[in-house]
Amino acid sequence: MSVPIKNDVCTTGIAGLDEILRGGLPRNRLYLIKGNPGVGKTTLALQFLLEGVRQGEKALYITLSETREEIQAVAQSHAWDLDGLGVFELSALEHQLAQESQNTVFHPAEIELNRTTDILLKRIEDEKPARLVIDSLSELRLLSDTALRYRRQMLSLKQFLSGRDITVVMLDDHATGGGDLHVQSIAHGVLTLEQIESDYGLERRRLKVNKLRGVNFSSGFHDAVILAGGLRVFPRLVASEHSSSWDPGAVQTGVPALDDMLGGGLERGTSCLLLGPAGTGKSTIALQFAVAAAERGERALFCLFEESLSTLLLRAESVSLPAKKHIDSGLITVLAIDPVELAPGEFVHRVRERVQKERVRFLVVDSLNGYLQAMPGVKFLNIQLHELLALLNRYGVVTAMTMAQHGIVGQMSTPIDLTYLADTVLLLRYFEQNGRIRKALSVVKKRTGLHEDAIRELKFGRSGLRVGEPLTNFHGVLTGVPLFRGEATEMLPEA
Repeated sequence: MSVPIKNDVCTTGIAGLDEILRGGLPRNRLYLIKGNPGVGKTTLALQFLLEGVRQGEKALYITLSETREEIQAVAQSHAWDLDGLGVFELSALEHQLAQESQNTVFHPAEIELNRTTDILLKRIEDEKPARLVIDSLSELRLLSDTALRYRRQMLSLKQFLSGRDITVVMLDDHATGGGDLHVQSIAHGVLTLEQIESDYGLERRRLKVNKLRGVNFSSGFHDAVILAGGLRVFPRLVASEHSSSWDPGAVQTGVPALDDMLGGGLERGTSCLLLGPAGTGKSTIALQFAVAAAERGERALFCLFEESLSTLLLRAESVSLPAKKHIDSGLITVLAIDPVELAPGEFVHRVRERVQKERVRFLVVDSLNGYLQAMPGVKFLNIQLHELLALLNRYGVVTAMTMAQHGIVGQMSTPIDLTYLADTVLLLRYFEQNGRIRKALSVVKKRTGLHEDAIRELKFGRSGLRVGEPLTNFHGVLTGVPLFRGEATEMLPEA
């Protein structure tokens, strides 16, 4: 398939959508945007027209289902100025029809449809817009009575618009009985907007390009949100479309004993999963990694799904990590994310922007449990996380992910098994010794080289993160019910 050259493309004014469309909609063609009421069709259409006005093109909005005041209200909610946009509403059309039918004894639906269409075409002929939106086809369908008459009317409309150098966008609600298929067959392109209801929190919107003749568009569903300023679309991540050059090699964690356990550190372009029950120190270790990256002068991005920035800073202070200094300098960026209000595609988009524009070289996702709450289902987390890690690998980014296991002692379980995606897995456990609760750390997997198979004690204190000697008298850590038979002198002293 060939991609239209830029001069033949009509940009929509929605950056993510133009990326999906490989630049925009081919000019002087007819397009259909369909979806249930409330999904954002009117918002998208207004952005499309206002982008034309911004480029000096004449734009016309014909509304058959909403009043001018309702259109103006939508514009005001986004702080848009409609002064340069022509708006023709149904009330004016009905007034003209009433005047023309004063001497008519009866007014059959077919006559009404024909007169309605004639007045619309005359308005288009008089305005001569470069961009046109008709909202919505549901009204014309109701006037048509039969599917055959409706299809003939759409074909006549398309024939009239062809050759007039007009890029036309028609809006349509999802029709019962497949009525909208008639328009889909004659349209040059079809876009679908959907809204997925959630039991709690933000409803999910997504967009799909059903067809676009002559364009190798990005297929599949793409997350979308309506914010102040309009519709935003986040293109589905395809890692193979991105690449960057970087120097391979291992990076240090900032803890020599942990680097020894990892066989020299974490390799660039790999991912590390920190797995264990709540409170074992997964987030603190991830913060240690981020601070070590900042100490090397590299940018790090810390994504918080469950905690606040103040909690993060308190934890850093408790183990003497200079996180605040690096946050203030901009080397560490903290994103506090509310999973209830987040579109999954928006998170991926934020990460991708930081990596590409700010050259982030270390990423922390804390935690995957919170990330999972933003996803519509477990299987989607697998797929999206796979693409995200593949993208980060192509940019040489080191990724640390934390995941809390259910339970404190005994058999542990996770909401989803992602160990197969991670290149390195660090396992943390609790154990008891002389009436005290202690923590243990082990490296159970590393794809990129040799690693230590010993289990070591892990301790946090004012002196920072410390890793002890191998616990040779420690048994049963992997079962979740460990038993220690050594001496107290073998353990790390208090800081």
